[in-house]
Amino acid sequence: MVSNVSKRGKTSGGGAPGLLILKAIISIVVLMFGVWMISSMFTHGQYAFAFLFIIVIAGGLVVSWLKGLYPHRYIFPSVAGMIVFIIFPLVYTVYIAFTNYSAKNLFTLERAEKYFLSQERKVEGQEYKFDLYEKEGNKFIIVLHNQPEMLPDGNPTEVRYYISPETVFLDKEQMEKPTNKAAAKRSITLSKVDQQTVADMETCGIKCKTKFRDFLKQIVIKVDNVELKYSGLHTFSGVRKQYERQKEVVLGNQERFSNSHMLKDTGTGALIVPDMEDGFYKTLDTQVGKPVGEPIAPGFRVYIGFSHFKRIWNDPSISTPFLKIFVWTVCFAALTVFITLAIGMVLACLVQWEFLKGRSIYRLILILPYAVPSFISILVFKGLFNENFGEINRILDFFFGWRPAWFDEAGYARSMILIVNAWLGYPYMMILCMGLLKAIPDDLYEASAMDGAGPLQNFFKITVRLLLKPLTPLLIASFAFNFNNFVLIMLLTNGGPDLPPENGVVTTAGSTDLLVSYTYRLAFEGGAGGNDYGLASAIATTIFILVGALSVGNLKLSKMAAKD
Repeated sequence: MVSNVSKRGKTSGGGAPGLLILKAIISIVVLMFGVWMISSMFTHGQYAFAFLFIIVIAGGLVVSWLKGLYPHRYIFPSVAGMIVFIIFPLVYTVYIAFTNYSAKNLFTLERAEKYFLSQERKVEGQEYKFDLYEKEGNKFIIVLHNQPEMLPDGNPTEVRYYISPETVFLDKEQMEKPTNKAAAKRSITLSKVDQQTVADMETCGIKCKTKFRDFLKQIVIKVDNVELKYSGLHTFSGVRKQYERQKEVVLGNQERFSNSHMLKDTGTGALIVPDMEDGFYKTLDTQVGKPVGEPIAPGFRVYIGFSHFKRIWNDPSISTPFLKIFVWTVCFAALTVFITLAIGMVLACLVQWEFLKGRSIYRLILILPYAVPSFISILVFKGLFNENFGEINRILDFFFGWRPAWFDEAGYARSMILIVNAWLGYPYMMILCMGLLKAIPDDLYEASAMDGAGPLQNFFKITVRLLLKPLTPLLIASFAFNFNNFVLIMLLTNGGPDLPPENGVVTTAGSTDLLVSYTYRLAFEGGAGGNDYGLASAIATTIFILVGALSVGNLKLSKMAAKD
């Protein structure tokens, strides 16, 4: 026995170092990958994602190596997933809600400044036409000539020709597949030649220019100590930076004004500075030292406080549809839960009825809508409800002479959505009720029958009462899900029909929009004056608070009802 123990000890002791080495290697690889990813994110200004990676990777390494945290390593993947996919998006959405982040204000201030400093403008009088000529050995030369101008005496100016010397012939293979690194080093100096030299050459035409356009865009050509860049399919032009940094300026009252982000327009001499209130560069008023005039795109993100939340309630183009959509969203979610629960509970009782033959077949058939992907069912119903060719309208027209405008009238559209969602949702409720019905003792029904109660009394007095309590958390979850049922709305009606203008206020909201689809419109379909991600985030934050409050309220009411 002692020998067996010693053998076990040797085996385990011999394996531990190997596991530690493997663990160390994996940790080093993860750490190196994390350092590379985090540094890349910091370089590109993605600070929020960088901090997220730091928290997740550091947490994983700490949990893996500290003995006191050994039990937590098994639950850490779930915690990390919650941080990455739930907590971080929620926190980031709330953060965006307090900024002016939109399609017009995508950049940070630093990136906006960098964009302005990268802009170039053409220099007048420094525009040259160019042609490419093919030589032997898959080589090309480039020839430039200036554009003649008319002198006051009516004669044109001299046309000067410049050619790349043979030592810098352009290689065809490099021109076809240029690399930024190679082209950045390519600076070609052209020398002046007479017109006769160029006249004896044959150009390869516009085909070459189009084929090698990517390469031509990346090279710099020097002519008479002037740097030229590609500016069109036929021209190279002298260029100059559109903006340059300006550290400070003297105002009209002789005070010095300084701003680390101030820029000067090299063409007009105007000074522009960032306006930190609305997130745009504007022209500097040199008399008072304040940004004025029209905003200059692109804008940048700035903190604006509760402006978006105030706008939800104060801006008629937002508040008018928001309140209507909120009421409809609550009604839709509540009616969906009630209808699916009623259908599912009744069907569960029927397929559990011991006198019903073929119960297993009925269960299978009734569960099929739950097995089919929802988007397929929604698209099928969209065709069935088609006003002109759908089978539903054909049947209604045949029997009643009635063809509802399902997609054009708000009442019909909302009824259609409830019908389709009932079809999609009742199997889930039926499955839940089928499982819970088995937990109800048969003695209760037998005692009720002896007291003279009928099937309906048993259903409402026993079945419904005993099922509601365990179903309450699931009903709340179903309510929250349908409160944000984005797929159904977008695939079936896309939010339509649009809400009519009210008091002269035109909105892009629809009669069947839920708050989540309305938020999507604001964020990605240009509603309310552009893709306004900040406003959409504010509405999403409001939705989160409303759903949370409604869920907590429903839970408390359910507990009170259970006590009674």
